[in-house]
Amino acid sequence: MSSVMAGIFQRSVKLRTVLRHQRLHRTFSSRKTARLSAVGLCGSFHKLPSGSWQFGATCQKLHTVADGPKPSAAEAPDRLPFSRVTQEDLAFFRKTLLGRAITDSDFLESSNVDWLKSVKGSSEVLLRPQNTKEVSQVLRYCNSRNLAVTPQGGNTGLVGGSVPVYDEIILSTALMNNILAFDNISGILTCQAGCVLENLSLYLEERDYIMPLDLGAKGSCQIGGNVATNAGGLRLLRYGSLHGTVLGLEVVLADGRVLDCLSTLRKDNTGYDLKQLFIGSEGTLGVITAVSILCPRKPKSVNLVFLGCETFEQLLKTFQLCRGMLGEILSAFEFLDSECMRLLNTHLKLPNPISDCPFYIVIETSGSNPTHDGQKLHNFLEEAMTSSLVTDGTVATEESKIKALWSMRERITEALTHDGFNYKYDISLPVERIYQLVTDMREHLGDQAKSVVGYGHIGDGNLHLNITSPAKDPALLGAIEPFVYEWTARCKGSISAEHGLGLKKRNYIYYSKSSQAVALMGNIKAILDPKGILNPYKTLPDALK
Repeated sequence: MSSVMAGIFQRSVKLRTVLRHQRLHRTFSSRKTARLSAVGLCGSFHKLPSGSWQFGATCQKLHTVADGPKPSAAEAPDRLPFSRVTQEDLAFFRKTLLGRAITDSDFLESSNVDWLKSVKGSSEVLLRPQNTKEVSQVLRYCNSRNLAVTPQGGNTGLVGGSVPVYDEIILSTALMNNILAFDNISGILTCQAGCVLENLSLYLEERDYIMPLDLGAKGSCQIGGNVATNAGGLRLLRYGSLHGTVLGLEVVLADGRVLDCLSTLRKDNTGYDLKQLFIGSEGTLGVITAVSILCPRKPKSVNLVFLGCETFEQLLKTFQLCRGMLGEILSAFEFLDSECMRLLNTHLKLPNPISDCPFYIVIETSGSNPTHDGQKLHNFLEEAMTSSLVTDGTVATEESKIKALWSMRERITEALTHDGFNYKYDISLPVERIYQLVTDMREHLGDQAKSVVGYGHIGDGNLHLNITSPAKDPALLGAIEPFVYEWTARCKGSISAEHGLGLKKRNYIYYSKSSQAVALMGNIKAILDPKGILNPYKTLPDALK
């Protein structure tokens, strides 16, 4: 261990000892930040001639549940008039995909249910192509027969976007898991859509590179699904979104045509950048079959810091200080509240690595010079401690300890599944307003909810608000929605920061997008998938379908 890092460890230990001896665990301030005024600038909702709703001009009144749209986001819409699978259809699939057209109900069970076990379809056919040609043949046939198709990757989504609603054919990319090329000079990886994110990470690490995104579900999620949902994750602060790191895509359209935009060029200004249409489209415009992505070099120096703060205001000040002092080596800045820590302790038996605090921060640095990075981290910690922004903390530089600390952030979703029925909200807000939503929701719900917790990516303004109850509770859902969406809209936030809209949130799109924007999305869908066979009932509101 370098002398610099040894100093960090010593100072971290010293901080913890001094704080405990002097009992500087200040009582968490119960002072609430002023809530949004009930009278003031709030968004109003207007019903359009099409029957859809628009979030529009401001008004001087308090909106109640009755004022806004009343979508049944968690309930399936009526089945659209798609064809049903016949024996002739099965014969075609079996001939095209030898041994990979699955009709066994036991095998289909897991593919019909989402990861949260909150949405369940009734598909009777699972197709497992191995290459783009087979996907093309399947979609061409399905389009001619008006058979609906649900593309499915690792099925780790949280909004019901990757499972059928009714009897749609499930088109799995799981067997499309080959790495096609890797340029060791440019760091550009080209692979099939079914490659599991963790497998790609291991492949790249052996070649001194890393993937530009990292997710808690990396052991199951697939790169095609990541791109289709524009997954964010833990490294977005450092490397940006997939809209920037994805260089090219190969996509099969609804009618079976193969759109080859699988470029490996970082600069290509010839016409419209069509690949961007499919990033975040949730499989509604085409099936992604291959991806080329720019990968950064593997950092030679990685440090992880786990800190505790007494107030969210101190947490934000720590973030400001962190960005200023760590600069180019800052790769992640995550937070979780004390309720998250309680669930980790209770359900997963993960011990708190520091003393109890109202808020916790996970900071990762990554760079090329351990001495340089260590000194910057040392200076930051010293300033954070001297300024009393943090009350406790610990530092990890060894890989095993880094993974252990990261688990405190990555396994929150797992802990929540053990706490009861989950209501999940993936919100993007101005950073200074992020935790106020959690506070206001707790006050709004009172004792209706079992737990209300907040965690997420401070670095990019992304809050994961989670509410649990002993069982599915329609009354609780009615109290949560549309309150959470109205609150978010008033702050000019987004109701989906990185999870997508899927089935559950499709009808709430107008809280974040104008009617003109949604109408244009519908036009694009109609051009690329005129029969609407690709992932129906997802992403776009029912009024457009």
